[in-house]
Amino acid sequence: MPIRKNTERLQKYLSRLGVGSRREIDAWIEAGRISVNGKISILGTQVGSDDHIQIDGRPIRNRILRNEKSSRPRVLLYNKPEGEICTRKDPQNRPSVFSKFPRLKSGRWILVGRLDINSRGLLMITNNGDLAQSLMHPSFNNEREYLCRIYGNVTTSKINSLLQGRDLDGRLVKFQRVEKIRGQGRNMWFSVVVTEGRYREIRRLWKSVGCTVSRLNRIRFGEIRLPRDLRIGKWTELNHKSVYRLMQHIKQK
Repeated sequence: MPIRKNTERLQKYLSRLGVGSRREIDAWIEAGRISVNGKISILGTQVGSDDHIQIDGRPIRNRILRNEKSSRPRVLLYNKPEGEICTRKDPQNRPSVFSKFPRLKSGRWILVGRLDINSRGLLMITNNGDLAQSLMHPSFNNEREYLCRIYGNVTTSKINSLLQGRDLDGRLVKFQRVEKIRGQGRNMWFSVVVTEGRYREIRRLWKSVGCTVSRLNRIRFGEIRLPRDLRIGKWTELNHKSVYRLMQHIKQK
């Protein structure tokens, strides 16, 4: 069989079009939901712009395929309030962050990391799956900075323990930095930095030393900070120059 030129792995191809994250697309392939030229795809399938791709029997719109080279990455910053979930659908019909974002002509928005329903602050959203994958991948060590309101007796020994690492489910997890911001007694605000976004990681770390997080607000993801003038429940879009700089930063890693 001749080697085809100008092809790439199906997961990368679809994520770049904004169809979904690579992890989501991997799951769809394993479930047999994606076909290429009439055949069920497998992990590692190579595709190009001339291939006919279907997901659940529905073709990827030709308009997306025609415009894939000219489509530009977009990045939104959203100031998430407490009480909103980071999934598109919810059996309990709780409000979703996705209802707040502008409609795309093609592809879909992908979250760069999530926040739980009780947390607020910076969410990054993009239409480019490769960009989302790179920003979230542990090898990039992108820092996440949070402001935490802590209830409990925070001592120097507890902070040192959090910096050295705590065992959570057999894995050593730690803060890269802990800094007191304000407050007195048993109700104080701290800034903490982590390089991974594991589920409820910050709340669990504080709990492991006998403290409770009563408020959690993400203010930075990598080089991107939550704009001071971005109101809760509102979004803004990075300009072309900022997106280009972000893409270049990823390429240099």
